[in-house]
Amino acid sequence: MRRVLLVQPSLQPPGGGNGLAAWVLQALVTKHRVTVLSWQPVEVEPINRFFGTHLHRSDFDTIVVPRAWRLVPDLLPTPAALVKLSLLMRYTRKVSAGFDVIFGACNETDFGRRGIQYINYPSHLRPRPAVDLRWYHQAKAPLAAYYAVVDRLAGFSLDRMRSNVTLVNSDWAGEQVRSFLGGNPRTLYPPVANPGPGLPWSERAPHFLAVGRISPEKEYERVMRILVRVRANAPDLRLTIVGTSDRQTARYFKRLQSLARSLGDWIQFRQNVSRDELRELMGSHRYGLHGMREEHFGMAPAEMARAGVIVWVPRGGGQMEIVGNEPALMYDSEEDAAAKITAVLYDPATQERLRQGLEARAGLFSTDRFVREVREIVSAFPG
Repeated sequence: MRRVLLVQPSLQPPGGGNGLAAWVLQALVTKHRVTVLSWQPVEVEPINRFFGTHLHRSDFDTIVVPRAWRLVPDLLPTPAALVKLSLLMRYTRKVSAGFDVIFGACNETDFGRRGIQYINYPSHLRPRPAVDLRWYHQAKAPLAAYYAVVDRLAGFSLDRMRSNVTLVNSDWAGEQVRSFLGGNPRTLYPPVANPGPGLPWSERAPHFLAVGRISPEKEYERVMRILVRVRANAPDLRLTIVGTSDRQTARYFKRLQSLARSLGDWIQFRQNVSRDELRELMGSHRYGLHGMREEHFGMAPAEMARAGVIVWVPRGGGQMEIVGNEPALMYDSEEDAAAKITAVLYDPATQERLRQGLEARAGLFSTDRFVREVREIVSAFPG
C-alpha cells in the first residue's frame, strides 16, 4: 500500500475533469492510502450521484487549500482558474513530503518533484483554442501579463513538469502535448459509467438528445439550427437538452430558452437530472447530437454512445475517437450535419452498422478499464 496525494481543484459536479478525478480516487482507495488535496471541500454524495462512483468519506483523507490562500481568488469576477491552479501547485509542494506518489488530474503540473499528470488539454499551450476564449481573453497584452503572473505565482518549471509521467484523454490531445512538451504521453480514455442496456432499438423514441454543461462553448444554438434543417424532412423530430447551468452561465441559458421558444414546442430542457434519470433518457432515445468544436474528449457523446445512442460530433478534437472516426458521424458544417443525419434517419441498414461500430468501441471508455489502468500506472510508478 502506497501513500498517494491526489491533486485536483475540485471533484464536485459537473465537469468531465472533476468526474475523471473522482474515478481516479475510486480506483485508488481500495489499494492505497489516498489523500485528496483540493481547492474546494470534497462532498461525496453529489459526486457519487452525478458521476456514478461509490465513494465513502472514510475511504480517504483530505487537505483543503487554506482559506487565507483562497480568499482573494474566490472574490475575483472571473473564474480565475489559472490563479487557483497556480496556488494549488504551490501548496502541493508545501504538503507533499511523505507521499510516495503525487497524481495530478488538472493538466500539466509542477509538483516540485516527479509525479503523474493527467492532461485534458495543455494549459500552457497558448493562445487557447477559440472555443475556450471569453471576453477577458481579448486584450492580448494584459492576457500575456496574466499568464506571466500565474506562472511566477506557481513557481512553475517546464523541466520539472516534463519529468512527470504524462497521461492524456485522447490521441488528439496527445498530439497537442507532444508538439509542446515532447515525450510520449499515454492515452488513457476517461471513464464512462455503465448506463445499462436501455430499451431495444425498436422501442426507443426516434428523437434527439444533447447532453452536457449548459455553457456557451457547448454551442447548443448550433445543435438547434442543425435540427431545424433536419426537421424539414422529419417534422415530428424532437430535441431534449439535458444539462446543468450555474450563476455564471445563467444569461446564456436564458438566451437558449428564448431561441427554443422562437423555434416551436419541439425543444425541451431538463436540468440537474439524477444519474438514474440520465440513464433512462439515454436508454430511451435513438439519436444524440454534440455541438462543441475541438472538444478535448467529450464525456457527453461518450456516455450517449455507451448507452446505444447513435451520436454525431463535429470533425475535430478527441471526440472523433469516440465515434471511431466514422465519416457518417462527423460533420464539418451545419449543412453537412443535417445531410448526414437525414440520410441515417431513413436507412435502417446504416443505423445498424453505426450502432454496431459504436458498441464495439464501448469497452475503451468503461470504468472497469479505467480503474484497472490507473492502478497499474500508480503501482508501476518508481517509489
